[in-house]
Amino acid sequence: MRRRHAAAAVLVWCASASAAQRASPARASRGSATGKAYGRRGDVLAAARSIALEHALDTRWVEAALAQARYVPAVAQLVMPGATPSARNWRAYRARVVEPRRVEAGVRWWSDNEAWLALAEQRYGVPAAIVVGIVGVETYYGRITGAFRVLDALATLSFDFPGGRSDRSGFFRAELGQFMRLASREGWDPAAVLGSYAGAMGLPQFMPSSVLNFAIDFDDDGRVDLTNSAADVIGSVANFLAEHGWQPELPTHYAVEPPADTTERALMLVQDIVPSLSAAQMVERGAQLDEAAQQHQGPLALVELRNADAAPSYVAGTQNFYVLTRYNASSTYALAVIELGGAIAAAR
Repeated sequence: MRRRHAAAAVLVWCASASAAQRASPARASRGSATGKAYGRRGDVLAAARSIALEHALDTRWVEAALAQARYVPAVAQLVMPGATPSARNWRAYRARVVEPRRVEAGVRWWSDNEAWLALAEQRYGVPAAIVVGIVGVETYYGRITGAFRVLDALATLSFDFPGGRSDRSGFFRAELGQFMRLASREGWDPAAVLGSYAGAMGLPQFMPSSVLNFAIDFDDDGRVDLTNSAADVIGSVANFLAEHGWQPELPTHYAVEPPADTTERALMLVQDIVPSLSAAQMVERGAQLDEAAQQHQGPLALVELRNADAAPSYVAGTQNFYVLTRYNASSTYALAVIELGGAIAAAR
């Protein structure tokens, strides 16, 4: 039976100076460069009342917390897409992530937590290499967890989402509400919790809603600690993937040569990363798959990974590849997780 989050567990968060010290100096300086406090701005007060009502919180407490939040220019800048085509470059991204020092750190982290990784794989069906890959890509095994106040990051993206890209302020407004709910439940000072520029927290970089819905007390010590307990980090990541449809023993992807016909290729790419074609249908449309891929029973997706001005790379993604993109909606991210975890497994 799948393990559920114990209702009695207490969530522990490291919001002290030590967390800031683990972040890179560049991130720390960005996080400290804040603008004016939101105070009693009309839309912020309205949001506070809405959050309090939705989550059954004390309105004055929510208003006081949001009044402390500050606009952070760096947050608004970092959420913007890259300005040049080279910003979407799978090969360059892979070279930054799957590199010797991160692989060495992953080998050590895997060795230190081998028993927990094995238990998570047994319970949830998620391979150790995938969990290790995610933690390595997200935070370099805790070296870079973010030095922005989560309250500031979420407020900035809720109330002053930058123009020039699709507006996601609604998503961040919902996460701000979940963060206030979480802070109330755990007795946190909302202004003391640190995380990424998007409001993600801890070694697995969970957004507040993911903490509430998927974080678990895997070591049964009565609390959920996504900063200091590797066991809870491992169990929570595996639980997240399992709840999003991870299928044990299923490969994440296969090698593929896309159709030479550009029209067929474009039609296959319409569904993007969502598996929607059988192996036989891909072959019928001109894709080349190896024997293992041709025997695959479930749906596949033709996944395109940009390489700046060079030709794209392609993989045939399975349901499990798609599940990885529920953690971070990027095929580049998903493949980096897979390849980092594979490199670490090989190094062991």
